[in-house]
Amino acid sequence: MEEALWAYRTTYRTPTQATPYSLVYGVEAILPLERQIPSLRDAIQEDLTHEDNARLRLEELEALDEKRLEAQQRLECYQARMSKSFNKKVRLRSFQKGDLVLTIRRPINATHKIGGKFISKWDGPYVVQEVYSSGAYKLVAEDGLRVGPINGKFLKRYYP
Repeated sequence: MEEALWAYRTTYRTPTQATPYSLVYGVEAILPLERQIPSLRDAIQEDLTHEDNARLRLEELEALDEKRLEAQQRLECYQARMSKSFNKKVRLRSFQKGDLVLTIRRPINATHKIGGKFISKWDGPYVVQEVYSSGAYKLVAEDGLRVGPINGKFLKRYYP
């Protein structure tokens, strides 16, 4: 489990453009392999005196708040781009009073399917009797049976 957490914490994230480890501790993690095979970063830190190393660490910690703020701003920009992309592809389904619609057939127990694979997944047609502001609709079947309120995501327009 520790290996999986290490991998997650040290992997670059696109929304923040940083690793979770660097956002918490202010520096990138030094891999155990880098301690065995000297790297430039390790060599620079080895040449520093104890006071210089402490001063460098304090500077990194002071810059940590700014780094986190920048990561938060990048995350918000990323979320806005994702939201814009999603909203471009998704159409809201809205129905008016009197429209003909079909409802998705939902089994009461999802483990037992109703019918075979060639049975229609839609019931209806129904007439929209009432439209609620929350996106729900009250429906009436052709035989007068009232259905609803039902969420609009379970409906689609019926074309006779």
